[in-house]
Amino acid sequence: MTESQRLLDVYGQLYAADGPQRWWPGETPFEVIVGAILTQAAAWTNVEKAIANLEAAGALSPEGLARIDESELARIVRPAGYFNAKARKLKAFVEMLRTEFGGDPSTPLRTGLERLLAAPVAELRPRLLATHGIGPETADAVLLYAAGRPVFVIDAYTRRLFSRLGVVPERDTYDGWQALFEAGLEPDAALFNEYHALIVRHGKERCRRLPVCGGCPLIAVCPSGQASGAT
Repeated sequence: MTESQRLLDVYGQLYAADGPQRWWPGETPFEVIVGAILTQAAAWTNVEKAIANLEAAGALSPEGLARIDESELARIVRPAGYFNAKARKLKAFVEMLRTEFGGDPSTPLRTGLERLLAAPVAELRPRLLATHGIGPETADAVLLYAAGRPVFVIDAYTRRLFSRLGVVPERDTYDGWQALFEAGLEPDAALFNEYHALIVRHGKERCRRLPVCGGCPLIAVCPSGQASGAT
């Protein structure tokens, strides 16, 4: 079985077991971006509380975030943890939106957001990575889930699961892992979206730091699970 076939087989097994995940849980592309920043080192249930606070404060928009004071923003997003740092990150994103995609000072920030979402990946990804508080995983979550681009998001769940499956890249780096998936799968944003969501669910429910291998839908193709004696 080729590496591509193995990747597709794992996807098929996870999809058959858990069904469609309907990710990302956001009403608008901007809400998805805010969520991607707030979810760094945070449980999603706490991120939802922070997003609800932003909505209640009228700050769940580029204009709203630009308008609000950073210290007040930190208070609002407190449920997501690291609230001072995350307030700075949200402010940095809005400032990047204004300076890189806003054009004329009179241009509404929502227009800048539209331009950002329409920008080519080769242009947008470096600009996101140059923004304070946005690393590769967050940048790629924005590209995939907010902009709908076929960019595979790599996270700790992905590394852990596929290391146990014995499907690993030559280089154990973010780019190495991403290249593994993007070379082995067709560039399909819907597929990447569903696959990553299924991996996250599997990582939370079964393939934990201490795995729950009994009854795992991947046990037949998992050397680590088989070595544990699970069936």
